[in-house]
Amino acid sequence: MTAPTCVWDLKATLGEGPIWHGDAVWFVDIKGHRVHCYIPATGETTSWDAPDQVTFVAPRVGGGFVAGLKSGLHHFTPELGFTFISEIEDAGLDNRPNDSTVDAQGRLWFGTMHDGEEADSGALYRLEADGSLTKHDAGICITNGPAVSPDGATFYHTDTLGKVIWAFDVGADGALSNKREFFRLTIDDAWPDGSVVDAEGFVWTALWGGRGAIRISPQGQVVQRVELPAINVTKPCFGGPDLKTLYFTTARKGLSDEQLAANPLCGGLFALPVDVAGQPQYEVRLDLR
Repeated sequence: MTAPTCVWDLKATLGEGPIWHGDAVWFVDIKGHRVHCYIPATGETTSWDAPDQVTFVAPRVGGGFVAGLKSGLHHFTPELGFTFISEIEDAGLDNRPNDSTVDAQGRLWFGTMHDGEEADSGALYRLEADGSLTKHDAGICITNGPAVSPDGATFYHTDTLGKVIWAFDVGADGALSNKREFFRLTIDDAWPDGSVVDAEGFVWTALWGGRGAIRISPQGQVVQRVELPAINVTKPCFGGPDLKTLYFTTARKGLSDEQLAANPLCGGLFALPVDVAGQPQYEVRLDLR
């Protein structure tokens, strides 16, 4: 396997949430309040300012993106910017959304987390087509890594500070059951961050503080580890015409001047060719009328 390449040295404070949509990688800088777009075929890069901390963008059936901001869910289009849809939780919790995924039925799954990373006030939600939210898990400080197996039968959800990835059975109606420990990270000074599942059902998980990512079998065994020239790796996604390129977002948040000087590519977007393709990026089914 070749080494990861930094394709955009944008020095994001908290790069997160990469997705592949329209022959481009879309992602956010949460603390920088920006949405970014990178087109590999041309190297073109474009960015948009957000009105608040923007934590994910997910393409929507009918156009635009559903975006998670601290102030709630929004509809984002590059032409018109952000239009408020609804609140997520009581503002008194001081939570914000975090990582997200879209399943094959067009259901958006995302977690919330305490913005100060102190209280166990985060929860996991599913967005319905009519705009309602269903809560599925709670009591977590930093939620992360929602992802679904290729057959749609297994859902993964990460408790970053607890260093554990949970697995659930998924019902036909999207209900989650049979919560169980799928994987527990034992690497010192590293925490599981965002995840994505490839076409073979293996889970790729980014390592905050761990300078890379790991590939975990459906049985919960680490089968591969890749290293990046960045300390805090936040999330992978599959892209390219054949979905055989892994893109990784990274962050500069929490690093000292000395660490940043020694690791100048922290906060960049990285690309890595892989042998096993990813799953398609599904679109959110949400009625905005």
